[in-house]
Amino acid sequence: MAPGLVAEGSNEALSLSDALLRCVAFSSEDWEIAESTLQFWCSLAHCILGIDEQTSKRNATQELFLPVFSSLLDALLFRAQIIDIDEHCTGRVSSIPDGLVQFRLNLEELLVDICLLLGAPAYINKLLSSGWGLASQSIPWKEVEVRMYALSMVADTILQDGSPFDFSVVMHFVNILSSRTPAELNGCQFLVYKSFGDVIGSYSKWLSSSKSNIKPLLLFCASGISKSISSNSCSVALRKLCEDASSFIHEPPILDILFWISEGMGEGNLRIEDEEEIISAITHALCSILDKELRKTSLARLLCSSYSAVEKIIDIDRDELLRQNSSAYAQALNIAVRGLHRMGALFSHLAMSITSGLIDDDTISVLFGIFWPLLEKLTQSSHMENTSLSTAACRSLSSAIHSCGQHFQILLPKILECLSMNFLLYQRHDCFLRTAANMIEEFGHKEEYSVVCVRTIETFSSAASLSNLNSSYTCDQEPDLIEAYANFTSAFIRCCPKEAIVASRSLLELSFQKAAICSTAMHQGAALVAISYMSCFFDASLTDVLESPECPSDESRGAVLVQILARCGEGLMFNVFYALLGVSALSRVHKSATMLQKLAALCSLCERTMWKGILCWDSLCGWLQTTVSSLSSEYLRQGEAELIIPLWLKVLQDAASDYLHSRTGDNCRNHPGYMQGKGGRTLKRVIRDFAESHRNVPTPYIDSRWSCRQQLS
Repeated sequence: MAPGLVAEGSNEALSLSDALLRCVAFSSEDWEIAESTLQFWCSLAHCILGIDEQTSKRNATQELFLPVFSSLLDALLFRAQIIDIDEHCTGRVSSIPDGLVQFRLNLEELLVDICLLLGAPAYINKLLSSGWGLASQSIPWKEVEVRMYALSMVADTILQDGSPFDFSVVMHFVNILSSRTPAELNGCQFLVYKSFGDVIGSYSKWLSSSKSNIKPLLLFCASGISKSISSNSCSVALRKLCEDASSFIHEPPILDILFWISEGMGEGNLRIEDEEEIISAITHALCSILDKELRKTSLARLLCSSYSAVEKIIDIDRDELLRQNSSAYAQALNIAVRGLHRMGALFSHLAMSITSGLIDDDTISVLFGIFWPLLEKLTQSSHMENTSLSTAACRSLSSAIHSCGQHFQILLPKILECLSMNFLLYQRHDCFLRTAANMIEEFGHKEEYSVVCVRTIETFSSAASLSNLNSSYTCDQEPDLIEAYANFTSAFIRCCPKEAIVASRSLLELSFQKAAICSTAMHQGAALVAISYMSCFFDASLTDVLESPECPSDESRGAVLVQILARCGEGLMFNVFYALLGVSALSRVHKSATMLQKLAALCSLCERTMWKGILCWDSLCGWLQTTVSSLSSEYLRQGEAELIIPLWLKVLQDAASDYLHSRTGDNCRNHPGYMQGKGGRTLKRVIRDFAESHRNVPTPYIDSRWSCRQQLS
């Protein structure tokens, strides 16, 4: 029977509903029977909720089915309970069976529908009014856990409803749980911590509105963080509480609890992601301290708690015995990595507080003075060979650069030299390239640093790992390195002064050639980031040509970039075609179409200006003709080559017109999407059709020795 007919409320419909309710409540070792009914209940709920709520029919139908959905909620809570856990067996952490995890995931939509049908007050009352005894020894923890789960799943609906919510029951259990020692906890109660953590995080704004709730909630989060199964939910809840209770989270007794929590992280039992959540929470609380001196010393204290973890690894250089003890050294490395991640989290959150004006420059100076000398020693040590440590160090440095800004400007030459030299030593560590890109984005526009930026790209380009990116095969082996290199060179083009661009023209041309080859890689991420980098080339070139229709001297950024494109255009077209062959080509259609539209726009624009001597529309026609004629019958059907050239030139011309129209006058503001015009959409469709019709051809192996004019066989 269709849900729409059931919603009519006949006796047969109600009998069917009753039978399905029994299916939901049917107890078995898996959840397939109950799960098979969920789609029906969702459809029925949507039918009822879809009736105009102002009509008497909606009211009558809803009233008729209220008992049904109330019973359905009871049945779902029963089937979603954790099973096979001895509530009297202490000290053992249990996990939820995979089948139950999936069943709970599939319940979210239906629980929201039930909440809407019953109304938020009735839904909450049904979950929290279960006649539980106040004595902690008699509490059915499995039932409490599933009800807290059901409460957290509908948080958005309840918060939007805005109905009054009595949290006394929640706070009662919070106090009970936070007062128990680990030895007193059983397997189910470890899971209860997770569900309560989710509830606290979901309703933190309401819970934190009462000052008396803050201390017990923080103590609960501190207790739950120490348990692996609930650490994530409780660390997220802690962050949300600190954000939502900013008016009194900075009071001394509360700060004592927060520092107690931060000091407990030194044991290294938490996931790095959870430690970062905790540090973000505490940093937010400390930034809200009104007393400037206290705020400064408190932030310095929080930073120093991680400082010691990093300092220990530096001291190992002076202790050969400890370095030779592999177990002790691995532990010290792990602690240092965690400390660096915590430092990075502090500076990341600090950046937001600086933007809002909460943090003064004096505080930044103090934190910078603590952080940089330590990190400078670390980056000059042999420990940077460790991938995890170098990645964490670079990440924390990037976060500090974004928050401390001008304090790092004078250090730009020293930092870039350190990063480039470390990359030469450890060439698989892409973190050095990524951090150098951050430095250039922050300070690269300053002309006094042109020489330093040029020296950096020269050093990076001399590394064997980047020199070896000369075939689609090697690109597949190093996707992270390709992404980092593309991000660095993109930042270089976008941010560096013209002097640096001119001085680096040969290296930029080499990087463009490598990107064209990488666009043919089987690895989707490597190919897409390479295409994005080439698009960056076109963006910068088009901007300069639009701003200076009169072709400037060879000493301008635009002239350098357009000349590079003129020399590399044939190879680009060649590689674009091969990037659109094979099973992975469809993922590259959009970016390839966008890039080709920009290329066509650039050629069309140059045709009409003094840039015609460098690049023109005939350049594009020649590249396309050469590329298509070089494709063997292995890749093109008979007669297809003769059709491709006129078709592609026509759609490229129309797409170029769309792009140039979008970049002139008010159109730049009103039409930011280049592919939105008819020409752009047609180009994308033609390219997709080409990729779709060539999915079954063998994917070619491309390297830098290939020429467009070589006939493939």
